[in-house]
Amino acid sequence: MRRNVFHRNTRPKGQAHAKRAVEIAAAGGHNLLFIGPPGSGKTMLAKRIPTVLPPLGFDEALEVTTIYSVAGRLGGAGLLTARPFRSPHHTISDAGLIGGGSYPRPGEVSMAHRGVLFLDELPEFKKSVLEVLRQPLEDGRVTIARAAMSLSYPADVMLVAAMNPCPCGYLGDERHACTCGEAEVRRYRSRLSGPLLDRIDLQVEVPAVPYKELRAEASAVTSEAMRERVLAARAVQAARYDGLPFSVNSKLSGRSLSQFCAVTGEGHAFLDGAVRRLGLSARAHTRILRIARTIADLDATPDVRVEHLAEAVNLRNLDRQRLA
Repeated sequence: MRRNVFHRNTRPKGQAHAKRAVEIAAAGGHNLLFIGPPGSGKTMLAKRIPTVLPPLGFDEALEVTTIYSVAGRLGGAGLLTARPFRSPHHTISDAGLIGGGSYPRPGEVSMAHRGVLFLDELPEFKKSVLEVLRQPLEDGRVTIARAAMSLSYPADVMLVAAMNPCPCGYLGDERHACTCGEAEVRRYRSRLSGPLLDRIDLQVEVPAVPYKELRAEASAVTSEAMRERVLAARAVQAARYDGLPFSVNSKLSGRSLSQFCAVTGEGHAFLDGAVRRLGLSARAHTRILRIARTIADLDATPDVRVEHLAEAVNLRNLDRQRLA
C-alpha cells in the first residue's frame, strides 16, 4: 500500500484535504470544485493539476492538435504533446465556451479536450453558459447546430472550478469577518444548478492558511510523488477496462458501475445511510461510488471499503452542507 501523506483518519490541516482531492481527481479523471476565500490557493492548486496527470498518448495528441488546427490556434506548431489547460474569463459567451460562428469553430471546452478546463469564480459565469456545459460533461462532445449544418467536436475534459463561499468571499474565514446575510449566501450559491453540481464529483473546501503553514506543507508532498501514485492508479484502471470504450473511473455508469465497483456489505450499509441523511440524488450516489473506486485504486485494493466511501462522501462538501 502506498504511503499516504494525507492520512484520512486525522482531521486535514490547511491544504492537505485539497491536495488529496487533486490526487484523487487526477487519478480517476474526476471533475473538481474548490470552495474557499480569496488568496487561499485555489488557482494555484488548479494550475498544478496538469503536472500530475499522465502524459498524452499519441492518439490523444493527434486529437488535441487537430482541434487546435481547426480552431486556427495551432500557430505553426507541430504535434501538441502537453495536456491543455484552458481558463476562460467568467464574461465568456455561450458560443465562446461551446463553439460557434458562421462556420462553427471549437470553443474553449473543445480546446480543453483531453486536458483541464478551469472555471474560476464559477458563480460569476452567466447561467446560460453554465447550463450549456451539462452536455459535454455528460457526453464528452459538443454539437453545434446551424441552419445549413450540424458539427460535433470532442470535449472530453476534466472540469476544475473555483468559487468563493459567499459574495464577500470570507464566510468561515477566521481572518476576516463575513459581511453577507444568509439570504445573500443562498442567492449566490443558487446560481449553480443542482444538475451542474451533480456532475462535479469532488467538492472541497480550501481554507485560508498562513503563509508559514503553506510553506511547511509544501515540503510534505511533491508533484512528482503525487504523479507517481496517479500513474499507478491509472495503470490499474487501464488494465481493468482494457477493451472497453473508457479507461478511467469517472466514466463508470449503469452496468459497468455494478460490475467494476464491488462494495463490501458494510460499505453498502454505510452508503445507504449517507444517501438517506444527505438526501442525495441518484447522480450524486453514482459520483460517490466512482470516487470511492478511485480511492480504492490508489490504495491498491480490489474492493471498495467503508473507509473509501467515507472519504468519498467527505469530498462532496456541498452535499454535506445540506444538513446545516
